[in-house]
Amino acid sequence: MPKAAPAAAPAPDTADLPASYEAGLQELEQLVAALESGQLPLDQLLAGYQRGARLLAFCRERLQAVEEQIKVLDAGNLKPWAGA
Repeated sequence: MPKAAPAAAPAPDTADLPASYEAGLQELEQLVAALESGQLPLDQLLAGYQRGARLLAFCRERLQAVEEQIKVLDAGNLKPWAGA
């Protein structure tokens, strides 16, 4: 009897990503504040910078995906937003 294949583990880059854009943005804002405080040791500073780079890429990808969806919904013509 063949064994069932184990469930694939998430890729290391995506395993620790936030569940939503908003959660990612909030974490990124907190991280930037901590980095700008100047109170972190060098190793934590580097780890924070690396985490921030991953969060920034995540947020940019989510925004890009939404923009692409809007383009499809608007038949390729982005309309100005009047919500300001």
